[in-house]
Amino acid sequence: MIAHEVRYFLIALQFLTRVGIKPIDPFPDDWLPRSAKYMPLVGALIGAAVGFVLLISSAVFPAPVAIVISLTVSILLTGALHEDGLADTADAFGGGASPERRLEIMKDSRIGTYGALALIAVLALKATSLAAIGPVSVVGVLIAAYAGARLAAVLTLAFLPYAGGDNVKVSRAPSRMTMVELTVAIATSLVVGFCVMDTAVFIAATIVAVVAAAIVALIARRKIGGYTGDVLGAIEQVYEAAFLAFAAAMIAGAG
Repeated sequence: MIAHEVRYFLIALQFLTRVGIKPIDPFPDDWLPRSAKYMPLVGALIGAAVGFVLLISSAVFPAPVAIVISLTVSILLTGALHEDGLADTADAFGGGASPERRLEIMKDSRIGTYGALALIAVLALKATSLAAIGPVSVVGVLIAAYAGARLAAVLTLAFLPYAGGDNVKVSRAPSRMTMVELTVAIATSLVVGFCVMDTAVFIAATIVAVVAAAIVALIARRKIGGYTGDVLGAIEQVYEAAFLAFAAAMIAGAG
């Protein structure tokens, strides 16, 4: 039992990061719903790593440079998985006239105007938010933001139908997540957030980020009938940006 759960955690780590681990063999057919409960935990670990890099960089470089370094590490650590999904989703929803055309655009490896602008906007929002948060709170905020963002993608995976056809980012899950698995994912994200952030700031930022992510999910349901791997990436990025922005507003206002 424990060995199976360790394997699912390693699958989540392998899927969400570029951390070199031994290939999982045999690879289970139901890897996505079974490993999804560990994705918020993996997100928290990524956030901790990015926050640590930001703190170390801040001791050497000016704050804007340290922030760019930390965001670059974040992208390298995740292989730009979510950023790629954001760009593809923005291009598809902005330029596609039909569900079929939008799915076709998502599968195109080229980036368009909408995708480029979406990436610029989200990265700029993250960078300026981190600059306003300050070194005392930044690690906790990053941990909570990254954990919650992965949870947002997991909830979308659980409650929206798959619409991607043969989209290669995330294939159709052969089975659904159980209520126990969903509970583990939600509890992990909430426990992490309450442990690393001020309670009021965490709750408020989470509410705003959930609303922002839900809007993207509803747009995806209307535009293509559900989620794809790209949509999950877009939801993750929108949640992160919204969470960091509102947390920055509250922390800066309190200061």
